Amino acid sequence: MHDTPTLQAKKRERLGSRYSRRLRDQGALPAIVYGHGIDPLPIALDAKQALTFFHRGWKVYELDIDGGAETVLLTDVQFDYLGTNIVHADFARVDLNESVHTGVALKFVGEAKGLKTAGAIMLHPFDEIEVECTVANIPDFIEVDMSNLDVGESIHAREITLPSDSIKLLTDPETVVATIVVQAEEVVEAEATEVAAGEGAEPEVIGEKKVEEEEEGKD
Repeated sequence: MHDTPTLQAKKRERLGSRYSRRLRDQGALPAIVYGHGIDPLPIALDAKQALTFFHRGWKVYELDIDGGAETVLLTDVQFDYLGTNIVHADFARVDLNESVHTGVALKFVGEAKGLKTAGAIMLHPFDEIEVECTVANIPDFIEVDMSNLDVGESIHAREITLPSDSIKLLTDPETVVATIVVQAEEVVEAEATEVAAGEGAEPEVIGEKKVEEEEEGKD
């Protein structure tokens, strides 16, 4: 874990979606701080500064709230209705020696040998794993070496080398975090399935419904 970045924050006096929208229009990011038996504290962050760190995967911050400092853990972010822009953040008050559950981003490194096969593509069903460790030991990311991964093979969560013995894996060990498949084979299989499904279907008789309706009308 690197030095903890500091985010400048101000207390929010007014709450509600209308005021939050005003803050975002002014370049701020609404957020809330909770935990340690203290009342939740609504705050506003500098959006550009905060989002820069969020996108880099930082989890632990020092919040400078009107001159007072608090160590916090980023626990959640909310996106807009399009799912593209972060519009709100949640922080939990923590102590550096406190044990917490948190997600850590995976950084895939190395060129997988399986990608040399024609039509091969790599899939990343998950780009982070859940771990338990002290706040001071939360890694910025965990590297996953892809070099030996071949077509049809997968890397599971249990195969990831954690950076410290003090970090405990919480994600299901059998979770697949990366795999290589041949795209061409998938297309052929999908087409074969469509053909097989079509073989058992009865062709529609054009005009059949119209005839039935005319016969009903004669009764």
